[in-house]
Amino acid sequence: MISRSSRLGRMLRPRHIAAFGGGWAENVVEQCNLMGFDGEVWPVHPEKSQVQGRKCYRGVDDLPCPPDASFIGVSRSLTPALLERLSARGAGGAICFASGFAEAGLEDARGADMQADLVKAANGMPFLGPNCYGMINFVDGAPVWPDQHGGKRCDSGVAILTQSSNIAINISMQARGLPVAYLITVGNQASVRQADIARELLADSRVTAIGLHIESFSRASDYEALADAARNSGKPVVAIKAGSSAEAKEAAVSHTGAMAGSDAYASALFRRLGFARVRSIQVLIEALKILHVGGPLGGRKICSLSCSGGEACLMADAAASAGLRFPALEPGHAHALRAALGPMVHLANPLDYHTYQWGDEAALTRIFTAMLSGGYDFAFLVIDFPRTDRCSDAEWEPAANAIASSSAATGVRAAVVSCLPENLPESWSERFIGKGIAPLHGIDDALAAADAAAAIGEHWNRPRHSKLTLTGGNGRIRTLNEAEAKAELGRRGVPVPTGIVADNDAEVFDASDAIGYPVVIKSLGFEHKTEAGAVATDLADRASVAEALKRMPKAGGYLVERHVAGAVAELLIGATSEGKGQGLMLTLGAGGVMAELMADTRSILLPASREDIEEALQSLRIWKLLNGYRGGRPADIGALVDALGCLAAYAAERADTLAEVEINPYLALQEGGCAADALIREHENE
Repeated sequence: MISRSSRLGRMLRPRHIAAFGGGWAENVVEQCNLMGFDGEVWPVHPEKSQVQGRKCYRGVDDLPCPPDASFIGVSRSLTPALLERLSARGAGGAICFASGFAEAGLEDARGADMQADLVKAANGMPFLGPNCYGMINFVDGAPVWPDQHGGKRCDSGVAILTQSSNIAINISMQARGLPVAYLITVGNQASVRQADIARELLADSRVTAIGLHIESFSRASDYEALADAARNSGKPVVAIKAGSSAEAKEAAVSHTGAMAGSDAYASALFRRLGFARVRSIQVLIEALKILHVGGPLGGRKICSLSCSGGEACLMADAAASAGLRFPALEPGHAHALRAALGPMVHLANPLDYHTYQWGDEAALTRIFTAMLSGGYDFAFLVIDFPRTDRCSDAEWEPAANAIASSSAATGVRAAVVSCLPENLPESWSERFIGKGIAPLHGIDDALAAADAAAAIGEHWNRPRHSKLTLTGGNGRIRTLNEAEAKAELGRRGVPVPTGIVADNDAEVFDASDAIGYPVVIKSLGFEHKTEAGAVATDLADRASVAEALKRMPKAGGYLVERHVAGAVAELLIGATSEGKGQGLMLTLGAGGVMAELMADTRSILLPASREDIEEALQSLRIWKLLNGYRGGRPADIGALVDALGCLAAYAAERADTLAEVEINPYLALQEGGCAADALIREHENE
């Protein structure tokens, strides 16, 4: 159980609830009455004597004792004074319902200052918000919530935390059978952060898994601590990240910054922490059902049973896109399945078991048990229920009982999945969960949910990563020119071409002769040289150098380098900071002119092992080219990984000031490789 000795624990598991304000506060009292909350509920109003049958109090000092949780439904100007008084009285915590604080942004310049005033007034007392609805504790029947909701009490379930109050209301109305233990909105997170609350909830034995809806990240270390606690407790986390940082992309000079905005960062962070990332609220709910029933999956080998070839095909297609596998039937397994099915059925996985044994529970149990005996990690029974206002679902009982019996007999976890989400009624979903079967709504969402559960299992089976490299840069940004950037990277072990800086045309000719032809000439002072016409390549002699200098814009001198030819592939590699307190991210992918066209990148957080880097490379579409496409000679993968390791080490060393570093292109050669272009941007920390 959550410890009630802490203020946050008291707020999450309240025995005394106070409600301040007018109509919204009355709604809180009403919700407590409707849910049958057996603690004390104290409405506070300066004039009323009673609200919803409960005695009304005049102010904080009139309350019988310090409340555990308080709903503050007054204006933003009055909220700080109430927070201050509640904190002084020793209250557990509060919900700040009012809006118009930091979320108002440029619309109200006072908002951020007023939010800071809330934190000061609370004086260490935790509060949710501002700009949030509050919380519902369904296991204790304690709603500190000012509106109707669709949830009900349960003995155990998942905890869902969202930055959006409307999303929370929507989730409360789900009719998919997901038992929810806690539904919490966090609003602006001025006091306690989403990850901190989730970590506190992991201590409640009645919580089985955590679902997060995230609009913006707090510190990466908060989520890192949550990931450790989740793994230690055996309670997985599923997350959905909404939105992307347009500001970060606008500010980015490099391709790396543009391609590795908050969406790429979210994926990299979740992969690193072992949180399953999903893309919709529907999949969030379906994944949480799988995890609630039995935790993460042990692998990706699945089987499917349906009485329709069409459904079997849909399952096969959905599994392929979800990264799950339908292994072919082994001979011994097929023999046992044939004995259970008879001669009229084509044996395959997914299996169309036909309908002639429908309604015969014993026969269905034999068939399902035989199928589940093939060593699978997860089994699906595809079944849509009839609408009971026009039809009867009595004949579906044998199949429902059979899948539960077969799962219990074989030890293989199972789910029932409907083709159409609405064809699995809530009453049946709740019955299946009671039998240890996950009820899943819609084939595509069901397979995506299973993929999420398998991803967590895979992560938990690997050794733990070391602590994240966190960034600390702030303030104005300065950009190093290419010569300076390459000198920095070269000192750190990243291979760069032989080059000489020249101040004028005469020095360019001298440098070209010294390096040896062919050469490359670049005019320094341009961040996007190709677009500015500030680069000339493969110059074979002094005459071609002279011609290039006539056309080239001049700004800040020149960089003359040896021309490198024969690249197997051009890559973009770089490291970026998502902001102060976030993880430092290494991005790699197709580079050169293909960087924007292919958008073939993968991002990982630092520190990264050699194995992490190799796995990221192999996930790229360009990997086939690097590895020797259609009999071609492969690139020097060892040298490429070495270069990426050196770049990562440089970025980690400069984490306190680095904004971004990019090499584009990095030329992957048959032997060795080199950085053909480089950019470094650093914060001038204030």
